[in-house]
Amino acid sequence: MGSKTNPSVAARLKRKRRIRTKVHGTPERPRLTVYKSLKHIYAQIIDDTTGMTMAAASTLSPEFKALDAVKGKVGAAEKVGELVAKKALEKGITKVVFDRNGFIYHGRIRAVADGARAAGLEF
Repeated sequence: MGSKTNPSVAARLKRKRRIRTKVHGTPERPRLTVYKSLKHIYAQIIDDTTGMTMAAASTLSPEFKALDAVKGKVGAAEKVGELVAKKALEKGITKVVFDRNGFIYHGRIRAVADGARAAGLEF
């Protein structure tokens, strides 16, 4: 965090550090982390013991682009949650811990979580 960091970004990064001391992904229960930018949303499932990304999806991924047109950013976030859950289930991952990455749990972050739950992941 440099001196030129936006105060709201600095606050999110502070929340992120606080959350990450408690949330840790294991091979049995990896971490589902979500990041949102102004235009896109990204979700990935990470095993923190090896540092490996086991599954990932975003609004930029080819699987998402192949879907029918989605209405709005929240709808897109829900589809990304479903996509990442589908990829995880294909790899035998059924349980995850949710890492909201310092973002407040509402809107697009909540939509990703709801989409992943609806597709069969357990939190």
